[in-house]
Amino acid sequence: MSIAADWMGKRAIVSDDYRGDTPYMIEAEGLVKSFGGRKVLRGIDLRVKEGECVAVIGPNGAGKTTLIKVLTTLSRPLAGNVRLVGMDIRKEAVAIRRKSGIVSHHTFLYDHLTAHENLKFYGKMYDVPDLDKRITEVIDAVGLRARLHDRVGTFSRGMQQRLSIARAILHDPPIMFLDEPETGLDQEALAMLSGLLKTLIAGKRTVLMTTHRFEWGSELADRIVILHSGKIVFDEPGRGMELSTLRESYRRLTGAGS
Repeated sequence: MSIAADWMGKRAIVSDDYRGDTPYMIEAEGLVKSFGGRKVLRGIDLRVKEGECVAVIGPNGAGKTTLIKVLTTLSRPLAGNVRLVGMDIRKEAVAIRRKSGIVSHHTFLYDHLTAHENLKFYGKMYDVPDLDKRITEVIDAVGLRARLHDRVGTFSRGMQQRLSIARAILHDPPIMFLDEPETGLDQEALAMLSGLLKTLIAGKRTVLMTTHRFEWGSELADRIVILHSGKIVFDEPGRGMELSTLRESYRRLTGAGS
């Protein structure tokens, strides 16, 4: 069996749906996506191994969010092949959603519901076993136990993003997608989010995140990918990379400031 996630001592077995001999949890080959005749992704080739964290950076309009939407089955590609946990996104989208979690600048939370009601809703959607216990685990992990029964509409932006992480990990997915999760956060909330991300990445979970924060790439990611005009123009080891080196490569390859 393949162990693909480990969160707070709870392991998720993914071998039931994992078919094939590939060592990759995320595979994209020749990925193309267009809007109104304009190609946003132009032949993306990307492979991410089990337990690997990859940070994708690039200017606005580079295609980062579009890439996340395609990989999470929220948008269909025009061409190319994509497999997650060994499954084809065109044929097994529902099963793939059960194996992945997403955190973005959109929280996917309901403001009129409490934190507990939001987590209960998503937990039932994903058939999470022993749901009340699991809700307690994830709400404690993001430090929101005291606000569990408060309506999400009363939360600050940082608190909503922390609850969004709890929502995303509730079903203990082996793959996590983070799409610029830092958007709109103040410095205190950013520090909290950074700590949560370090915990999230520490296990065997596979993580792909888009971000504007170069330091997250050099501190957290095993690999850094630079996306520019819908193409991958840089794919190098990340953790430990000097920020100055990364910024210079970014400027040289994209023509944009950092």
